[in-house]
Amino acid sequence: MFSPILRRRFQNTGTEASSSLIHGWFLAIFTILCLSIPTDASAQTYRFTSVQIEGNQRVEAGTILTYAGIARGETVSAGDVNDAYQRILGSGLFETVSVEPQGSRLVIRVTEYPTINKVAFEGNKRLKDEDLAGFIESTSRQVFSPTKAERDAAVIVEAYEQNGRVNARVTPRIIRRSDNRVDLVFEIFEGRLTEVNRIGFVGNRDYSDRRLRRVIDSKQAGLLRALIGRDTFVEDRVEFDKQLLTDFYQSRGYIDFRVTGTNAELARERDAYFVTFNIQEGQQFRFGEISTVSDYEGADADDYQAVLKIKPGVVYSPTLVENSIARMERLAVSQGLDFMRVEPRITRNDRDLTLDVEFVLTRGPRVFVERIDIEGNTTTLDRVIRRQFDTVEGDPFNPRAIRESAERIRALNYFSNSSVDAREGSRPDQVVIDVDVEETTTGTLSFGVSYSTNGGVGLNAGFSERNFLGRGQTLSANVSASSDNAQYSLAFSEPAFLGRDVEFGFISSLTETQGETNEPFDTILGAFRPSLTFPVSENGRLALYYHASYGEMDDYFGQFRDDPTTVPIEPNGILATEATQGGLFSSGLGYNYTYDTRRTGLDPNSGVLLSFGQEFAGLGGDREYVKSTARIIGQTRVLNEEVTLRATLEGGALNFFNGQESRAIERFNDQIIRGFEPNGMGPVEGTEHLGGDFFAALKFEAEFPLGLPEEYGISGGAFYDIGAIWGVDTTNAVGPVASTGFKDRHVVGVSLFWESPFGPLRMNFSQALKKEPGDIEQTFDLTVRSEF
Repeated sequence: MFSPILRRRFQNTGTEASSSLIHGWFLAIFTILCLSIPTDASAQTYRFTSVQIEGNQRVEAGTILTYAGIARGETVSAGDVNDAYQRILGSGLFETVSVEPQGSRLVIRVTEYPTINKVAFEGNKRLKDEDLAGFIESTSRQVFSPTKAERDAAVIVEAYEQNGRVNARVTPRIIRRSDNRVDLVFEIFEGRLTEVNRIGFVGNRDYSDRRLRRVIDSKQAGLLRALIGRDTFVEDRVEFDKQLLTDFYQSRGYIDFRVTGTNAELARERDAYFVTFNIQEGQQFRFGEISTVSDYEGADADDYQAVLKIKPGVVYSPTLVENSIARMERLAVSQGLDFMRVEPRITRNDRDLTLDVEFVLTRGPRVFVERIDIEGNTTTLDRVIRRQFDTVEGDPFNPRAIRESAERIRALNYFSNSSVDAREGSRPDQVVIDVDVEETTTGTLSFGVSYSTNGGVGLNAGFSERNFLGRGQTLSANVSASSDNAQYSLAFSEPAFLGRDVEFGFISSLTETQGETNEPFDTILGAFRPSLTFPVSENGRLALYYHASYGEMDDYFGQFRDDPTTVPIEPNGILATEATQGGLFSSGLGYNYTYDTRRTGLDPNSGVLLSFGQEFAGLGGDREYVKSTARIIGQTRVLNEEVTLRATLEGGALNFFNGQESRAIERFNDQIIRGFEPNGMGPVEGTEHLGGDFFAALKFEAEFPLGLPEEYGISGGAFYDIGAIWGVDTTNAVGPVASTGFKDRHVVGVSLFWESPFGPLRMNFSQALKKEPGDIEQTFDLTVRSEF
């Protein structure tokens, strides 16, 4: 007999033994099964005696077999079959691919990508279809590729980003057509312009944000943002702005200036950027001691020192150093000293903030220009680009001269992009100059409507081409007409006449008027003037010209006519007498000399423009006279270049000979000072203004900011003008003639300047402080702003 406890232990032991036996049998069976199943797919092999390809229409079966890489009768593994599938699919020729082993036969089924029937764009307004088509790779009659379509969509997005639309989205979609064709449609969401809402600067001490914003090309979004393109954010433009800032500061002696970084933050709404330039101005340096030494045999250092124009104490500028080197090298060429190089050695004096410059005359390497290769010009002739080089094939190579030529090519404004690089030629002592340009539009066609209180509504049309027939010539034509006048003009210029630095040009014009308010007679004025203009010094140019003109006064209807409805038997008054002379011809020669230091002066903030000319008539024709005019303008910027001060002095004299007297259409009668109407001051008979044989004017003006946001483009000004017109023959006078002698007028006023999308406009509000009886005041006038 077993006790209950022993009985339970026995039973448990039996159960555990049975369970262990069952587990052992299962483990053995599982091991056998695992050993019977291949653990490596590559262990299974195939041997295909035939390969069947299905579904291909355009792609040859042999091409598919080449991608597969499986030959008939070759033993291959399952992994090789999978690799064949991946290669066929990776060719980009098929939309779907399947590779199925069927015994000794391999079946490859493919679905080819469709052919593009046409490419279309939907939703685009800012960029035209033809422009977008030029960006993408996908074209009609091409096999559709999803990868290429996605790549094209990204290119289109980038094009919109370059136009300031960073929110643009492009989705490529296909529309199935018959015969395995599709239409590829790019659905475009252009989004709003991403504007530059604010431009700021950090680290500037000497120049205000307002001044620096005028330096850079990027602009803040203004009132007329829909018409101004420069207020959109373009990353490449910001990089260009950094260079503009560097040039600005370095030209003013800040040699340590650098832009430490830029930060462009996108607003939460993704419709505006906040751009910040982090800068370090450094200290302003001036020229210290200027000296010249010669290591070149035959070059006298004193001769080269004498041609320098920079003096100690002048604000340092790399441009002045470059101009000095150019001046020295030109002297070397004139002395027959080839390969002479001028090396500026600069010594920095931090104690007194000066830079000593020692110009060292050395012999450069004997390297010649082998040839000049020009590419990219489809319209512009090679010779137009080539004449910007002072260097020709066979000349000594001068890197500085090549850089100057590159600047002249860019200054033509014929090209949207240009580059000039030098590389080694066929021999180590020769170089090839590569010029690569990208042309842009150079012609304009304009139509407009004008209105004046005197002439009423007028229409005008104009044509201008700066690169006529790709020859670098300028051709312009204009026609304007209103109810009582018509004007026609034609102008042409050739900047390199006979291949030399001589500009040939001509201007012809015809004007017809019918009794305007201040002219009680009809006129016909015709002029033709060919000219030759050439440099006579670094800053001076001389123009020589021939002039032929015709002037006719007729149909006088002024105040001294006995009966305005009939032609009087005898003329009454000065203008009436002059009108009876009919048409008169004049012919003669003239010259005009201009001296301009604005681009090459020592001070980037100051400049002088001097102009003097004389016109001699008597070379045939009916008139004999000498007409002299002179003008001098000086300008400077003060208060950290925030305020511009300008003074102008001008005058003229008209002298007739052999008993002849001037007529109203020949005398000075334009608006010489503000505050008076054209032909509204000077000698007057009764109520008829006569003009004068002499005039003089002295004008002072200032331009300054008004504290308004720069994006408005509005600034202010103030002026004070003094002027007079006098001198007229009174022999035929009927009524009293006033102001025949010098009587100065004084005018004070304020101006508003607006950099509008239509051009720089100027509004003058003036008040005459001193005037004479008969003068016609003009308290407000709107003109196109002219830059000095």
